[in-house]
Amino acid sequence: MNSQSSTMPRIRTVDPAAPFLWIRRGLADMRACPGPSLFYGVCFAFMGFLLAYVLRGEPAYLAAATAGFLLLGPALTIGVCAISRRREMGASCALRPTLTAWKDNTANLGLFSLVLIVIFLVWARASLVTFAMFFSGSMPDIKSMLIQLAAPENYGFLFLWLGVGSIFALLAFSISIIAIPLMIDRHSDAVTAALASIQVLLKNPGAMAMWAAIIAWTGAASLLMGFLGLIFVAPLLGHASWHAYRDLVETESTGTD
Repeated sequence: MNSQSSTMPRIRTVDPAAPFLWIRRGLADMRACPGPSLFYGVCFAFMGFLLAYVLRGEPAYLAAATAGFLLLGPALTIGVCAISRRREMGASCALRPTLTAWKDNTANLGLFSLVLIVIFLVWARASLVTFAMFFSGSMPDIKSMLIQLAAPENYGFLFLWLGVGSIFALLAFSISIIAIPLMIDRHSDAVTAALASIQVLLKNPGAMAMWAAIIAWTGAASLLMGFLGLIFVAPLLGHASWHAYRDLVETESTGTD
């Protein structure tokens, strides 16, 4: 087991179009390791289906949880990033070693995941309050709620709800851009990983805006497809996140990278 590192990595500046290169490299990883990659994608989709089933009679909770599902995404990509790391090292595309990729840095990966869970829970509460302000009476079923929200006079509520959600999404995104790969690869502590991610955002605003847009649009499309899209999109974004880390963080001079 490697020792934990608290050294702040040196961050590179990348082209604003770099996220498209990360996606292409992620696709290459998926083609090279389809079984393990799609296994994690199926796990993502199953969690989405389970979420929808449990909250099927509570539309406000379902809307909050579904939108917040993407906030937890980074913490769920540990295994996918491990696949990309193993492929980079010339190792086989084996699923089993990636299932325990968290073991070398359990405390920090757990702490970071807990932070994302707290952000998710606060967002869920804020979302429910927003819904309660709009639906002053009893909460309608999902069909009636969608009909009401589609009415032009209710667009203000939609903008408010999406605006509040965007604040939490930005918070989660800003601390997790390279956090998971950094903790897996260099065994960084959770604080260093989060601060390094914020530094990436500040140093590469154009590329990060593009990367956030890609994550948001592909994630939203997957959810609109009834979570089925996550089978492909979730591992693709996980693999791409690894390549984002490789592009954004300079190689360690010690050669342990």
